Amino acid sequence: MDKLLSRASAFVGLGPACTVSLVLNDEDQRKKIQTIKDGQPGNLLVFTDKDPVAGEVTLKLDAGKRVEHVGVKIEFIGVIEMFYGNYHEFTNLVRDLDAPGDLTQTKTYPFDFSNVDKQYDSYNGINVKLRYFLRVTVSRQYSPSIVHEQDLWIKNVHQLPPPEINNSIKMEVGIEDCLHIEFEYNRSKYHLKDVVIGKIYFLLVRLKIKHMEIEIRKRESTGSGSDLYNESETITKFEIMDGAPVRGESVPVRLFLSGFDLTPTYRNVNNKFSVKYYLNLVLVDEEDRRYFKQQEITLWRKEL
Repeated sequence: MDKLLSRASAFVGLGPACTVSLVLNDEDQRKKIQTIKDGQPGNLLVFTDKDPVAGEVTLKLDAGKRVEHVGVKIEFIGVIEMFYGNYHEFTNLVRDLDAPGDLTQTKTYPFDFSNVDKQYDSYNGINVKLRYFLRVTVSRQYSPSIVHEQDLWIKNVHQLPPPEINNSIKMEVGIEDCLHIEFEYNRSKYHLKDVVIGKIYFLLVRLKIKHMEIEIRKRESTGSGSDLYNESETITKFEIMDGAPVRGESVPVRLFLSGFDLTPTYRNVNNKFSVKYYLNLVLVDEEDRRYFKQQEITLWRKEL
């Protein structure tokens, strides 16, 4: 009789529901990263590609309550979400936690996603988001399923040493008969806590330069072909010279990357998006005309 009543109440949408909670192993020891989701700040646990994702799911019921279900499962999901609507799922693994039946008391289920492919970093950009999350589903026949999601943040460390080919960047740029400068940076590839060291040489100066600044610019590319869309943002900029330079003058550049919110360079992630970084040299003359020269640099993660 109780079972019939439970089915009847579930049919009209008044069936009792349970509270789902999810606890991951080693939560207290794991690093956390602060993110924004749906406008609200929150902390996510950080995992690497080598880390197992394991823990326990608890379905909590109040005393005397009952939930009839047709199965309980947990999924490990990786998706790329475009802010203009496209949704691409590149990873989905399922573990069944319970067979169909009645839940009459609080119950806990262990789960383990070991050796799961997490080759891509989590990313929250301007027009694209790469997201990993766990989804617990208590499926019900006559009432809406009970669903609980918990996001994870994946950061992969480059285990290989820095690429052997890491040449310095040296270029000459200018405006004919007006300005001729040479800039040099010590390398073309930097880890996220590295220091960019360089020099700017003025070989010819016939413009009245007011000041000079350097920017780190990020360019996010989504889509491909005719649907390719680029979005750029300035991560930081700072003045490296104030006042008019003279011929033969040399201006040093020293830029510490660790103080900025940078990601590694991503090239064609799952054929959906790329993220590139540039050093942008900007000269401003006394009439506020701006002269630009940018150079791509490659960023990589050495450690968490």
